[in-house]
Amino acid sequence: MTPRVVAVIGFCSTLALAFAQDDPAGAPARLSLTLRNEPPDEMCRRFNASDTSPLAALSLRRTFHDDFDTHPLSSGRWVPHYAGGAAWPDARYWGGDGSDVKRKDAWNGEQQIYVDPRYSGRAAAPLGLDPFRVSNGILSIVASRTPPPLKPVLFNNEYTSGILTTQGEFSQKYGYFEIRAKIPVGTGVWPAFWLLADDGGWPPEIDVMEGRGQEVGDMAMTTHWRTRATGLVQSCGFDFLVPDASRDFHDYGVLWTSERIVYYIDRKPVSDIKVPVGFDDPMYMIVNLAMGAKYFKGVGAVDANSPVTVAFEIDRISVYQIDP
Repeated sequence: MTPRVVAVIGFCSTLALAFAQDDPAGAPARLSLTLRNEPPDEMCRRFNASDTSPLAALSLRRTFHDDFDTHPLSSGRWVPHYAGGAAWPDARYWGGDGSDVKRKDAWNGEQQIYVDPRYSGRAAAPLGLDPFRVSNGILSIVASRTPPPLKPVLFNNEYTSGILTTQGEFSQKYGYFEIRAKIPVGTGVWPAFWLLADDGGWPPEIDVMEGRGQEVGDMAMTTHWRTRATGLVQSCGFDFLVPDASRDFHDYGVLWTSERIVYYIDRKPVSDIKVPVGFDDPMYMIVNLAMGAKYFKGVGAVDANSPVTVAFEIDRISVYQIDP
């Protein structure tokens, strides 16, 4: 991941919320979302279930959808590595010394390397490692302990895992971005669904959902931006507790308009913020399962208690654009 864990402004304590578990609407071609009718604040604000503030409806149309009936790399919608702001020769993404730079974020303390069947690491030929499993319309991104013989070939990373991004394949300015997933747990387990600017710059960043693996059912939803006057990165977000998030599928989404960024759980608005400076370019999606974190609370470093194998189960990812 990019360097994305910084001092958080307005970060709140966890609040248990009850959400629907079924998915009666799925991802329809058209969608209506509710949002607060009053202007957003400069800093993020959290919504309480008992709040009776007036709501407005927003109409959207679907622009991207993957329900993972087939392998994610067969569709041409996803790539299994970071691209970033600088374009590399294509071969650099698939193996050789230095190829791991685009397949983990060491700054964050990650202890996995993102692999795919084409990736060779330091070997002379592809290793054929596939962290993506598809069964009955569910994609599982699987993190596994690296077999000892492969550690030198894979830059001595403790785990192999997977990442999917749409950089260069799909990006969108404004709209609603949603994942339906189960959130895996365990020491060092760090699943995420997030957005970055398609031009490769950082920030801005929207973390639609980040799981805190040691805190069952807890996930963070956070906005990151850079203040132009000081050049410093600021963040604002909240933690939410969905007690059955590791056992049942739920929808986690974000609505980005010209005025506000609104976070949703099961299509109910839970927080929002006035759009900070710098959210000018289309954004692309990233979904990944990292292992190990230095700075992201509730994940921790990989240790003997970390699972040998853990899966991030994803039912679908969908994007909607706001109707004119």
